[in-house]
Amino acid sequence: NNWHAYLNLFAQAGYITGDFVAATNAVVYCYVMYLIGKFEYKVKTADLNKIITKWIYMTTVTFLYSGSTESTVEGMFADLRDVKTPEEYVKYLENFIAGRFTDDYFNVTLPKDLATSSTSSPAWLGYIAAINVLGTPMLFSTAILSKFLVPGASGTKIAIDRHHIFPKHYLEENGYSDDRDRNQVANYTYIDYATNIVISDRPPIEYVSEFRAKLGEEEYRRTCRENALPENFESLDYPTFLNERRKLMAGIIRQGYERLCL
Repeated sequence: NNWHAYLNLFAQAGYITGDFVAATNAVVYCYVMYLIGKFEYKVKTADLNKIITKWIYMTTVTFLYSGSTESTVEGMFADLRDVKTPEEYVKYLENFIAGRFTDDYFNVTLPKDLATSSTSSPAWLGYIAAINVLGTPMLFSTAILSKFLVPGASGTKIAIDRHHIFPKHYLEENGYSDDRDRNQVANYTYIDYATNIVISDRPPIEYVSEFRAKLGEEEYRRTCRENALPENFESLDYPTFLNERRKLMAGIIRQGYERLCL
């Protein structure tokens, strides 16, 4: 039915479980846009699925449906009075997305939004969604993260770990006493159980050489790049690392959207 066909689009947008959607009303309002496209404008199924998947991604990353949601939605409905054809409807949504997903958004706003310790923040959840869309393996691993996040994945609790790149204990010893500093989302990455055992509570400067040797330079650089880790991150001081990684994470979120546009 329409509801289940629509919910599948969330998974295509990288939001493979409801836990990753920060604003639950986004599910309802995106569904409204889906139904309008399907029944009022009679957009072809393939075209509708593609644009609504992109719409879901944009609205959840930017937290569009929060705060003054009613005025946002009313404004859109007013705009749609001038939209007459299926093509115009798709174009309207494309233009709306383009107005939100600007260079300034990805280069300035989104890195600022990633300066948080909240793992329920739209920016962090958007980063995970992007990793899922891109089919990215976990850091220092060949295992695709999304396969461990889908509902019913066996052994999820012990198979993967949301890991502090700079360990909490290490940061505490170096003067970072506030959990809000230590638990910045830019200090998190998912790793598999085997990698977690190797890293344990050691700082990057101690474990990076092992993975460089094990993976080889090319593969090591690839896994760091795909997981938004700055080059030579192990040598950076913590504030610089966070600042640089937020920019790279924002870049990954942009790549996720670009993949949905293909």
